[in-house]
Amino acid sequence: MLRLLKKGGRAAVIVPDGVLFGASNAHKAIRKEILENNKLEAVISMPSGIFKPYAGVSTGVLIFTKTESGGTDNVWFYDMENDGFSLNDNRTPIESNDIPDIIKKFHNLEAETDNKRSDKSFLVPFYEIKENDYDLSINKYKEIEYEEIKYEDPEKLIDIILELENEIDSELKELKNMVKG
Repeated sequence: MLRLLKKGGRAAVIVPDGVLFGASNAHKAIRKEILENNKLEAVISMPSGIFKPYAGVSTGVLIFTKTESGGTDNVWFYDMENDGFSLNDNRTPIESNDIPDIIKKFHNLEAETDNKRSDKSFLVPFYEIKENDYDLSINKYKEIEYEEIKYEDPEKLIDIILELENEIDSELKELKNMVKG
C-alpha cells in the first residue's frame, strides 16, 4: 500500500491481527516502516467474526499517511466491539454499533489525549510502541480493570453444604418410607 500512495496520501488497510504483533522480520519491518518513516495515525482493533461467514479471524485497521519522513507522534487505538451486526455466521442486525463513535472520535483526536488506557480508545506515544518492538496489538497497551470478587467464608459454605445434605438425607428417608408403603 505504501508503494501505491503518493506522498501525503492516506490509507486505511484491514489486516489480520497477526500483522499487528507478529514476531517475524517481515512483520516487524513493515510496522517499523509505517511508524518511523511515515505517519501511523490509528489502529482500530476489530473483533473476530466481523467478516463471517467468509473469515472468522480478528482483524485490525491501520490508518496511515505516506510522508517518507516520519511524523508519528501518538497512535490512536480503538477497541471496536460491534459493527451493528451479530458476530456469528448469520450477521443479523443488532443495536450496538461502534462505527459512528469511531468516526466521531477519529475526527477529533485532540479530545482523546486525556483518555485512560482502560477506556475504549486512547493514545499511545511513538516511543512506547518503539520500546515494545513496534507491537501494534491493542492488548499490549490497554489496561484491564479487574473487579475483586468476594466469596463466602469457607466454613460458612461447608455448614450450608452439610445442612443441605441433612435435608436431602431426611427427604430420601421419607421417600423410602412412602415407597415401602
